[in-house]
Amino acid sequence: MLNRLAKSLCLIAGVLLFQPTLAKDLVRAKKIFETVCAKCHGVDGKTSTDPSYPKLAGQPKDYLAVVINDYVQGKRKSAVMAQQVAAGSKLSKQDLADLAEYIASLPSGLDVRR
Repeated sequence: MLNRLAKSLCLIAGVLLFQPTLAKDLVRAKKIFETVCAKCHGVDGKTSTDPSYPKLAGQPKDYLAVVINDYVQGKRKSAVMAQQVAAGSKLSKQDLADLAEYIASLPSGLDVRR
């Protein structure tokens, strides 16, 4: 039983490791951010034009991806974000994933220093 489980886990790991991955285009993601997001959230992702707009810089990539996709799918409602989603409606899933990765890479100033 254990031997079968080990073989299964190796097979799954092999499939995951050798699966082709899409290349990230963070240069394009930066342009998307500057065009669609920076007007409200600031070019640095943390200097919002309105105190009620969240600071995006340094947020976890996975969290950002979920939030962005929730706005795109209409699961989250916001009059301001509805306009931005419409502006970015031609973005692919890869573009949105890259956008989340780019925003997460922005320095937030909240780093823990020891």
